[in-house]
Amino acid sequence: MSEIVIKGKEQVLTSKELEELFLSVEWSSGHYPDKLEIAMRNYATVYTAWDGDRLIGLLSAMDDGIMTAYIHYLLVRPEYQGRGVGKMLLERTKEKYKDYLRIALVAYDKECGFYEHLGFKKGKDETPMFITSLWT
Repeated sequence: MSEIVIKGKEQVLTSKELEELFLSVEWSSGHYPDKLEIAMRNYATVYTAWDGDRLIGLLSAMDDGIMTAYIHYLLVRPEYQGRGVGKMLLERTKEKYKDYLRIALVAYDKECGFYEHLGFKKGKDETPMFITSLWT
């Protein structure tokens, strides 16, 4: 593995790169690569992780400009998980939003420990709710 490089929203992402990354973690969004490409252009924040010219991780977030940021996607190719890539993406995002009052995300139960290790806390009386056509 060469040095991992983190890039910002200025990095243009192709539908093929996004499709490969999302399907590598079996997320159904990967079946809509053209929509993902447009979505990445519309997010307020996108950080990507690269190993050479290979997209290996991505974090996208939206915000209200002053108080709340919501991390929507954080994914890392399985063969790169456990190497600090997700942590690098989250730390960059936490730094960007350090003056905001809340950074929120929805985590799958199996990933809660990862997020708690990086300072996130489970809500006591909150339940994530969705209207969705996606299956993951």
